[in-house]
Amino acid sequence: MAKNDNKSVFSSGWTRRGLVAAAVVGAAALSTLSAPVLAGSTWDGLKGDVFGQRRIENGLGIMTLKAPVRPEDQRAVPVDIEARFADGRTVKSVTLVVDENPMPVSAVFNMGPNQRQVSLKTNIRLNQQTEVRAIVEASDGALYMASQLVKFAGGQAACAAPPTGNPEEIAANMGKMQLTDASTSGQATQIMHDMRLRISHPNHTGMALDQQTLLYIPLRMISSLEVMQGDVKLFDMIGSITLSENPVLEFPVSLTGEHTLNVVLKDSDGTEWKRSLPIQAGS
Repeated sequence: MAKNDNKSVFSSGWTRRGLVAAAVVGAAALSTLSAPVLAGSTWDGLKGDVFGQRRIENGLGIMTLKAPVRPEDQRAVPVDIEARFADGRTVKSVTLVVDENPMPVSAVFNMGPNQRQVSLKTNIRLNQQTEVRAIVEASDGALYMASQLVKFAGGQAACAAPPTGNPEEIAANMGKMQLTDASTSGQATQIMHDMRLRISHPNHTGMALDQQTLLYIPLRMISSLEVMQGDVKLFDMIGSITLSENPVLEFPVSLTGEHTLNVVLKDSDGTEWKRSLPIQAGS
């Protein structure tokens, strides 16, 4: 199901290899920025790198982005993105950007066919106070954006925080996945349910010290994720070090479709995991 390629995910030609390189050079570059950063200053430079000269419209009335203003855990900040087109257009992609992180492009979700409405939730690392942005691309190529300022409570930057658990436990659990029904009684319908996909992967940033050896833990990040309901694509995702350790994703599935979720996960070491998970309402 998954294709192993280096196709560009942005109009500017960024590739997965480029994203890895950005993690290395970005840490040094962004460490020189003062906090709080002037609104829009970083985004002004990022916008051209990611989207070139394309116009980005205000997403008001089309999309929303929700994140806590003061997150409880800067290592796993929840982000909720909703988008809907009522004019017949569909959602082509969703790009999540965290302006002040070493790797600002957190994730790119390329949506499956005929999705007029999209709901995506995930959790990210936060390195300092920053604007968090979601940019939705419509099927006609139009771009729309919503953003929110998320404040930093202080302490260690999340991208440099050591992973939880010992290396043996991390290695043993890497690639494990769990799918559960995340819908509440007020949200679920007989047709659509929100499903929660938990992924066990350290998503090493390359910036955290091993607490025993005091050497940097090598970069090993989630590079791609493909999610299909049966043989129908729901979305694929290009990852980054900005995704949290052991990331969690939530998204709706139709209970009228196949009751198996087929997932392919790849990381920057070239390891691939394939899982077929049963879709069970109320699980």
